[in-house]
Formats: sequence, structure tokens, C-alpha cells
Amino acid sequence: MADHTPRTPQETAAAAALPAEGPAAAITVDDIRAAHKMLSGVSRATAMEGSRYLSGLVGAPVHLKCENLQRTGSFKIRGAYVRIAGLSAQERAAGVVAASAGNHAQGVALAASLLGVRSTVFMPVGAPLPKVAATREYGAEVRLQGHVVDETLAAAQDYARETGAVFIHPFDHHDIIAGQGTVGLEILEQCPEVRTIVVGVGGGGLVAGIGLAVKALRPDVRVVGVQAAGAACYPPSLAAGRPVAIEGLSTMADGIKVGRPGEVTFGMVEELVDEVRTVTEDQLSSALLLCLERAKLVVEPAGASPVAALLADPESFEGPVVAVLSGGNVDPLLMQRILRHGMAAGGRYLSLRLRLTDRPGALATLLGVLSVADANVLDVGHVRTDPRLGLTEVEVELHLETKGPAHCGELRAALREAGYFVTE
Repeated sequence: MADHTPRTPQETAAAAALPAEGPAAAITVDDIRAAHKMLSGVSRATAMEGSRYLSGLVGAPVHLKCENLQRTGSFKIRGAYVRIAGLSAQERAAGVVAASAGNHAQGVALAASLLGVRSTVFMPVGAPLPKVAATREYGAEVRLQGHVVDETLAAAQDYARETGAVFIHPFDHHDIIAGQGTVGLEILEQCPEVRTIVVGVGGGGLVAGIGLAVKALRPDVRVVGVQAAGAACYPPSLAAGRPVAIEGLSTMADGIKVGRPGEVTFGMVEELVDEVRTVTEDQLSSALLLCLERAKLVVEPAGASPVAALLADPESFEGPVVAVLSGGNVDPLLMQRILRHGMAAGGRYLSLRLRLTDRPGALATLLGVLSVADANVLDVGHVRTDPRLGLTEVEVELHLETKGPAHCGELRAALREAGYFVTE
């Protein structure tokens, strides 16, 4: 599953001890400490919650770093505030501009408002309405332009050139990385015994910052990045030794849906991150559902990606483990679809087709079998016009809510025993 060749602890320690020459040379742990001091009273030191369920799977303590409970609902306020606070008076007077589908937009909007700086945020046409509304409420002027993030990004950069506003990059800037790295400092303070930190990766700002903070202070701690398989730009980039753009991005995890690593973040990830893994859409939706049901936490798909990696291969992580839940800004409509997808992936939904004799009472008899088997019928569909059906036959499509994979097997067996021929 891993796409980046893992380092041994000895190799990691040796790399951390080298003179500062690479991409991390321009930013140090002292910069992250300064950012942490700057953020006092601005960002929250978010909670660290234990997960008994995940701990049981991994065989060691697993803790959830709840950046979904951060101001604006994600870690993005950290980097955005540090970046804007570092602007000169002349730059502040010109205002700032950003492009984002959600989390970065809200982080920039709030940070700029707190610092008294005018902000303009470009968002894609069709961006979720709750995210657009929140960005406006945090004080930004929102402009909807472009149907994909790349088009929105180009519009924001054009605006910066035309007006002189400072473009606030979502991840590829030293101040942004320093701000995000404060998450790493908090992890070491809250869980000093940590052995592995698992972080979702889009452009790489968060994992680069955490990697720098952690490797400077605890080079023995393993840092594992996680990308959605349908938007995994780091594996081919790491293989090529340079940032590589990928096309055809497809994932529900819009918070880590990035087609190309940043120049700065790529070098830092290559130097400081031990491994980058990928997870599927089914694994993401199952992880989101687990966070909601077991941890009672609302987490967006990108934020659930570390949990997805733990579910996919729990025995490969040395504990104690900290999984960073990077955000909780999920559109309610998307949440509804994801929950259905997660329940289906977890065997909680079952769709069946079978044929009945088209006579009064036939459907009632079928439903009686399902009732005895304790299945909840969500939907029933009838097909009578398919030419493959016999003259007196009707095809019934059933959507059932079940108690899990074992219950699905029991339902199929009950239907077969009752004489029904079932297809799926």
C-alpha cells in the first residue's frame, strides 16, 4: 500500500542530524516555536482524544488530534494567521487574496479579519453553500469563479497581479508551513510517548510542518502521510524525485484534492516524511462513519484519511499513534451521501433483486421473511416490463438496512431457504 519507500529509524535520525541545506533550511523549529507563540489566543490547542476501538485494532494506544474542532473547523487558521501577520504595513494595506473550495478560504477570511486586513477569496462555482456563507461571515469578499480549483486559483492570481493584493498560497510558503507545524509541537506536548503520527496530505503544508517540528525534537517518531488514491500526487512525485502534476482527480476528500505538490512542501516531505500511503473511497467513507459513530466527532473526508489508513492496515503502525483529524467542514448533503456510502462499504446496506409470481400477497410474504430475519426495508421497486420476465413474473428490487456483513449473509440464507432466487 505504501508508495514512498519507508526509512529506518537510523536513516531518519541521520537525516535530521544533517546540516540545514535542503528545502527545510529556510524554516527551522524555532520558526515554528515563534509561530506557536504568535498564535496564542488566536488558534486553539485542540483536544487529543483516545480511541478504544482503533487502539484495539492497532494493538497500541491510538489518539485523535482534533483539528476538526479548531476555529473555522480546520488547522488552516494557523498558517493563514502567521502568513498574514508577517506582512508589512504596505502589503496589509493592499489586502490579501486566496483561492479555495473551503478550509483555506475560511482560515484566510478569519485571519485577515482578526488582523484588520481586507480579504478577497475566490471559490469555485458550485462550492458548497455552507462554506461560501461561512467565508463571507468571517469577513471576506467572496467571488465565485471557475468550475475547478485550478481555474479559481488562476483567477485569484490574476486578481493579485491586477490589484497588488498579496496572494496567500494554501500550502507552499514558509510562514504557512510554520503555522501548520504548531500542530506537531502540540502533539509532542500532549502525547510525549508518541511513536507514529499519521497525517492527511494534499499539497503538503500540514505534513511538512509537522514533520519539521517532530523530526527536530524527536527524530525517532515516524511520520506517515496519507493521500486519497484518486488524488495522490505525492507517490509519482517521490518516485520521480520532483513535483509531478497528475490529472483526472477524483475523490470525495476535497480538502486533500491537489494535483501537484508545492515546490517547498515537496522537498520537505521528501526529506522529513517517512512514508506516504493511499486510501480508497470506501476506506474514507468507512473512516468518516467510524469517527461519527465511535468517537462522536464530525470529520470531513480529508480529515478522516489518517483513520482510513489505520483501518486499512492497523498492524503496520507502531504505537502509540496520533492520527490528525485535520478538519470537520463537511457539506450536509455530501455527509448524507458519504454516510450511505460508508454504511454500504461496512455491510450495513444490502441491495437485492429477486423474482416473484405476480399475484396478490406475494410481496407481503417476501416482506414477512425479511421481518423474521430482522431486516429494515428502506425501499422496494417493481419491474414488470422487462422482456426477460415470464408472463406472470415481476422483479423486485430491495434496499435493506442491516446490522453488518454477518447479518447480510443471514438474510441471503433466509431468502434462499424460503425458495427465492436472489441476485445482487
